[in-house]
Formats: sequence, structure tokens, C-alpha cells
Amino acid sequence: MKAFILAAGHGTRLSPLTEHTPKCLLPVQGVPLLEIWLEQCNAAGIDEVLVNAHAHADQVSAFVARQSRGVRVHITQERELLGSAGTLAENGAFVTDDKEFFVLYGDVLTNVDLHNLLRFHRERDVAATLGVYETAEPNRCGIVELDQRGTVRSFVEKPQEPKSHLAFAGIMVAGQEIFQFIPKKRPADIGFDLLPKLVRKMAAMKLCGYLRDIGTMENYRAAQTDWPGLKRVAC
Repeated sequence: MKAFILAAGHGTRLSPLTEHTPKCLLPVQGVPLLEIWLEQCNAAGIDEVLVNAHAHADQVSAFVARQSRGVRVHITQERELLGSAGTLAENGAFVTDDKEFFVLYGDVLTNVDLHNLLRFHRERDVAATLGVYETAEPNRCGIVELDQRGTVRSFVEKPQEPKSHLAFAGIMVAGQEIFQFIPKKRPADIGFDLLPKLVRKMAAMKLCGYLRDIGTMENYRAAQTDWPGLKRVAC
């Protein structure tokens, strides 16, 4: 099983912490976020990942060279940011032979069971399956509406008038069909440019477990005290 870990963002909202350290290597309770993701991947049976890097890419490469989590890691350096969807398209050869693969946002801190999302995806004939969660700030997220079968009937990134509080968690299982819907422009974004085109072609599953986007200083500081680690508890 393979996964993309999207980690090329500048992390400007976490400045000055990211002035000399890439966001994906910022520690949570002493452990770099990327290391936590690799542990998650290993536990889920993901044995090969591609990580995109931009700012401080040399540090990401050096970290990967030292890691021994049982996951083979490839680094692709983006000298100019491609956008999250652009990264998938430009590195499609990484998953050419794979029916399905994970797409994971590198600034998400979570201990959700990826096996459950994969199982849910395999039970449905869809191009992709999104992990979603209830948010109190729908204006700041990618918001989905679902039908009774869990099929996504609308997706709007950062809507002015949200019709739901179910937000995309930055965790997705996808198949080869998604590449047909990624625009040629660069940068291209998953939330703005890809997922709206997959409405009625994708499903969503509400995730169970700890989930926090550490892209803001407030959330990053909160994670230092409330992150329970990878041990899962019943929801």
C-alpha cells in the first residue's frame, strides 16, 4: 500500500517556528510530526510513501535518511509549489500500478484508524473516500454534504454560507480515476480544484479518534498538552 504525505507548505502561520524548521518536522511532545505519520503508515500497512518538500527540503531529506520506521520514503522537492492536487498529478507514476492509495495532509495530527477508512472505501464503488469530522468553524474548512448512503452530494472549500458542519480531515483514500479530474494549471489545489469535481463520485466516512490541524500556533500549542499519542481509545 502506498501514500502521499503532502508536506510542502511554507507554514507561515507558525512563524517564527518555521523560519528554520519545516512544518512537518516540528515536534509534538518531542516527536517530529512526520515521524508520527510514518508510524501511522507502518501500523496501517502502508509500506511506501512519497513526501513532497519545499521549504527546508534538505532537512526533510536528512530526517528521512535517518528514519527506520519500516516504511520506504521517497522525497520529491518542489522548487515551485505545485499545490496539493498538482503534487498528485506530477507524481502520478508513483502509484501507476496501484488500484488505491492514501492521500494524507502532513500538517494533520491524528491517531485515527486508517484501516477503517480503507475498509469503508473498498465497500463502495467510488473514485475516492474522504475522512470527515464535525467542525465548529465550517467557514475555514472544506465542507461536505452527504446523502443517506454516505455519498458526497456537495463539496465547498471555505464556504461563506456553510450547509453542513462536516469537514474534510485531510485524509483520503483515492483511486486512479481522480487523475482525470485534476486541472492542468499549477498550482492546483485538492480542496478548490479537485474535490468539487468528484461530487457524486466519492464517499465520506466520519472519523473516530484524535484529529487536529496543527497549522496554526493556537492548535500547535494545544497539541503539546492534549495529544494522547497513537494509542486509540473507543469513541
